[in-house]
Amino acid sequence: MTEAANHSLDLYCGSDPPKAVEILTNLSVPTIILYSVLTLMAVIANLVYFEEVIYLIRKVPATNRRATIMWVSGLSPVIASTSCVGMWVPLASMITDLTTAVYIAIALHKFQEMIIEEFGGDEIFLKHFENTLVTFSTGPCCCCCPCLPAAKMSRRLMIMLKLGTFQLAFLRPVLMIFTLVLWVNGTFDPDDISPSGPAIWINTSLGVSTVVALWPVSIVFNKVKGELKSQKIIPKFILFKISFILNQLQALIINITASTGSIACAPPFSSTARGIYMNQQLLIMEMFIITLISQIYYRRKYHAKEIDGKQPTVKTHEGQNHLNGSITEGERSNV
Repeated sequence: MTEAANHSLDLYCGSDPPKAVEILTNLSVPTIILYSVLTLMAVIANLVYFEEVIYLIRKVPATNRRATIMWVSGLSPVIASTSCVGMWVPLASMITDLTTAVYIAIALHKFQEMIIEEFGGDEIFLKHFENTLVTFSTGPCCCCCPCLPAAKMSRRLMIMLKLGTFQLAFLRPVLMIFTLVLWVNGTFDPDDISPSGPAIWINTSLGVSTVVALWPVSIVFNKVKGELKSQKIIPKFILFKISFILNQLQALIINITASTGSIACAPPFSSTARGIYMNQQLLIMEMFIITLISQIYYRRKYHAKEIDGKQPTVKTHEGQNHLNGSITEGERSNV
């Protein structure tokens, strides 16, 4: 029996893992009702997202701006969907977790692009903030380092900030595919954190890469949050951070609780499997709520000039008018 098969046994109380059909047929009536309600939540979240995609296709020109909005607003429905699949098919939890991790990495990079696109694009962003100071003493890397020197915004600095998020969008899928290959071959055990195992090195690399990617997003956000208040960029940033933290931190807390034995084993599931189930169920409910709230900020009214592919103007620090993606409250109207 391979190590991957042995690891699958750890999810169950017993010598052999039960078949998926056996698990489903042995569910109690309250559990079936709970699963049905959670599945309905995941379906509604996806329907709401698909309706938003149709709205964006109709109201926003086929530009990078529309694509980034779709990527970012799809984060919570994707997490709800993968959690729902993992809830019904426990043995697929490894694959669904990897899928979620890859999407989050790409969405983080797309969120940074969305901020710049909402401002009007790279050129307008540079014109507006050219030679203005950029503060680096922000989280999660340097929030406790107020003495860090500021730098002037330039094209080179903007490229470096973009590369900071792109490295995660590139590195995480590569490492996830590598992890999946090792898991299928029976050489990867998520619970093996010894220096001789691959899990500790893969997780450490992903942790460092994630922290480094979050830093430039915070830098860009702090630079534009005052300019894009009419675009509701602050609540969008908060919703994205909540989704990210819930998916990462919540799973870590539950896994630690399960590993210490605080979550009891309930046949046919072990304490680890029950912890995974609890996290998936909580994520479905949380992402359902976040998806509904997101509609308030992403499914907004667009100005007629935006529909034509043009951008409204905004005054720069020098008093010159430049095209910008922001819309004043007085300019908003139905198209």
